[in-house]
Amino acid sequence: MVRALSIGGCERDLTKMALALDRSKYKPYVACFVPEGPRYPELAAAGVPVLQLPVKSFRSWSALRGAWALGRHIRNHGIQVIHAFDVPSDIFAAPVAWLLGVPALITCQLSYRYMYNSWERRMLRITDRMAHCIVVNSEAVKRDLMETEGIAATRIYVSYNGVDPASFHALPGNERRRKPCVAGVPIVVGTVCALRKEKRLDLLLRAFARVRTLRPGMKLLIVGSGAMQNEIEALRDQLGLGDDCIMVPAQDEVASWMWSMDIFVVSSDTESFPNALLEAMACGCCAIGSKVGGIPELITDGSTGLLFPAGDSAALEQALVRIITDVGLRQQLAKAAQVRSHGSFSMDAAARRTEALYDWLLSARGSSSGGGAPPAGIA
Repeated sequence: MVRALSIGGCERDLTKMALALDRSKYKPYVACFVPEGPRYPELAAAGVPVLQLPVKSFRSWSALRGAWALGRHIRNHGIQVIHAFDVPSDIFAAPVAWLLGVPALITCQLSYRYMYNSWERRMLRITDRMAHCIVVNSEAVKRDLMETEGIAATRIYVSYNGVDPASFHALPGNERRRKPCVAGVPIVVGTVCALRKEKRLDLLLRAFARVRTLRPGMKLLIVGSGAMQNEIEALRDQLGLGDDCIMVPAQDEVASWMWSMDIFVVSSDTESFPNALLEAMACGCCAIGSKVGGIPELITDGSTGLLFPAGDSAALEQALVRIITDVGLRQQLAKAAQVRSHGSFSMDAAARRTEALYDWLLSARGSSSGGGAPPAGIA
């Protein structure tokens, strides 16, 4: 279950998982409040049924109608695993599944608790106790749950996001295929993200403004939409970047935009495990990331990319200078990043990790399905 089937990391993760599960073992159903969006056609084409729950607000009668509909679906289809992929579905699905005694109830925490309001945090503390397991996508979030919420390590399962090599891959010879807006540009520095405060695009803009003269014609490409757009555009103009900084609204399909980028930067103050960074590495971009959250779990500094201290624009500038001026290093890091992303972080590996969790939870609770030893992280 996920709140909606729109653009977003959780929505994409759910869709990829529903498509990648071994159908000889598991038949996936998807439940959501808002089915409209780019993920729905993907699920429909794969024959994955989508249940729309008529919930407009948790503080209205629609929540009770939605709970009744979900409960009826669980009973009618013999659902044995409920896996909520985001906070709204954690709060909604966990109590329904818990009351009905679903054998395996899994909630997700894919970002830090302090990012939610007080009501959401209170509700999550309740669902934490209901869930048989809480899935996180980085060791950083696992530590946060243990330290801030007192959750035992044995109830938290680290399952990294997966990337599909069929969709996210380097072009032959690691060729860059420029979009028309950056056609003929010698080097493109870029990022794909929601335009939110914690993404610290101000750092990236300021660092790029100081290095852009290293290669005449170099461009900064930002793909994304969000609340900070006006502020970012104002800073771009203040720094005199003009046409050297190209901003493109959020896109349903991002791989082709990443093929336009030579260097991909994540300058955030906080991250769990950014999908966009993983996908950019898979597309053959040279990666630079701030040393926060799960980013160091993905980028090995000096081996599969470069890390810099969060909030340090000068350090980001230095990393950019190294990559822009050293073509050999840029190519070496990009190749290593692609190998790492397709190996340790493939969608197939993520699906097998998730299936191992489902198998064990079902076996541990006496279901007729599943079996085997507990997967790593669960005791």
